[in-house]
Amino acid sequence: MTNQLFPLRPLQQAAMDQLKSSLRAGKRRIVLQAATGFGKTILGAHMAAGALEKGNRCAFVVPQLSLIDQTFTRFVENGISPGDMGVMQADHPWRRPAAPLQICSVQTVDRRGFPEVKFVIVDEAHIRFKAIDRWVATRPDVLFFGLSATPWSRGMGEIWDDLIVPTTLADLIAAGDLCKFRVFAAAKPDLSGVRTVAGEYHEGELSSLMSGKEIVADVVTTWLEKAAGLPTLLFAVDRAHAATLHEQFNEAGVPSAYVDGETPREERLDVLKRYAAGEFKIICSVATMITGIDVTCRCIVDAAPTKSEIRHVQKIGRGLRNESGKESCLILDHAGNCLRLGLPTEIGRTTLRTGKSDEAEAREGKQKSEPLPRECAGCGNVIPARVRVCDGCGLEAKRQSDVRTVDGELVELGTPAAPKAKATPAIERLRTQGKQAVFSQLWGVATRSGKSEKFVLAKYKAIFGVWPRGLSPLAASPSPELSSWLHAERIKWAKSQDAKKRVATATAEDGKALADAA
Repeated sequence: MTNQLFPLRPLQQAAMDQLKSSLRAGKRRIVLQAATGFGKTILGAHMAAGALEKGNRCAFVVPQLSLIDQTFTRFVENGISPGDMGVMQADHPWRRPAAPLQICSVQTVDRRGFPEVKFVIVDEAHIRFKAIDRWVATRPDVLFFGLSATPWSRGMGEIWDDLIVPTTLADLIAAGDLCKFRVFAAAKPDLSGVRTVAGEYHEGELSSLMSGKEIVADVVTTWLEKAAGLPTLLFAVDRAHAATLHEQFNEAGVPSAYVDGETPREERLDVLKRYAAGEFKIICSVATMITGIDVTCRCIVDAAPTKSEIRHVQKIGRGLRNESGKESCLILDHAGNCLRLGLPTEIGRTTLRTGKSDEAEAREGKQKSEPLPRECAGCGNVIPARVRVCDGCGLEAKRQSDVRTVDGELVELGTPAAPKAKATPAIERLRTQGKQAVFSQLWGVATRSGKSEKFVLAKYKAIFGVWPRGLSPLAASPSPELSSWLHAERIKWAKSQDAKKRVATATAEDGKALADAA
């Protein structure tokens, strides 16, 4: 059947031209990187239609069952005839093995075997599946195209042979194809005690930390203060954490829903329908809603710390689609991911990763470290590292030096740590808050009271017994424990000054008495 497709936008046509150029250069395993909202599924429809016109059978493979029906609908909306399509997924009602275009779930492909096609499009290609790797490796006669906003998974360069990057997230925002975003770094968790397992934070330890009463309460109160009423997607660490936040929002009078990776299809569709109707204001999710979801969203609550740039960018990408009346998306980063990993507009690659470690890649020059964004001391807005003036409140950041002066002594970052100072109970309580948290609170005190950097460094060393290393000068409001400790320190200092005056006076009087006696 002849498919009447909607025309491609200029950037989509440029991407198609680059894909064709890569094919002419002899590449047969090509990945296209394009941000959420670029229209990768539309581009996939054009690619599939081109294969069908040449008489080639084609497969479009999705990583999640929830994307089967969404892809089918998008293809129909963009001009693919339903008569040309079949679905390869369990006992789906649109199962038609003879159809030239098969929309497949990767799980079904793994169980039933690879369909006989000449052309395969792999959606969300950064999600690694052994079945896909095996398919690519064993069928050199088949063309493979991967689509992803974040094709940065380790080992992709050993399976795929080219990466096309027609545009960047920053360019799409600048062009108005995606909406702007504002990030607020809410109370940041101290992750120093959380172990790393297989390159990611230990889920159980992370869930326990992020489910603490103070953090959960901060998630709810921050949303009520900054985002009340905005359609919101919330990302949690695990089911228990998501369920706790779901309950807390409902108790606060905010209608919320809960979704995880095992939520039945009918229940999930009902949640999305009620959310779209405004019945739910927040969807608290875990292990889902991160990729391939096209729903209204004006606020992202990120309560799941991660070491993965992929997961970080994918989460924020859910909120960047343009909508009527939407000027920007609000990001409430309770995980500290933007400060730790960077803003999504600053993260990206131009080459596919091998299976080597990040350290090995860095040594070979494939990855360079970039300065991280920082939190505005005035309003808490997260701003890019090279931007000096906050677009939220207009505060200009003071330039920080890597060499710091403390009481007349030059201290270079990286100086070997001195033994910890003897800890009083008050200091022990401060240490449990974590080094970055206390460092940020001290910067907040210094900023608001006009004190210098020497104050921050001296107080930090008094608490931890070492100079700060690898910490960001981000201002935060002082905790009650820090305020009490500083107050006690001021009283102690005042008393010491009085004692010094008394000693000086007594010394002077003794000197005068000795002089008179002589």
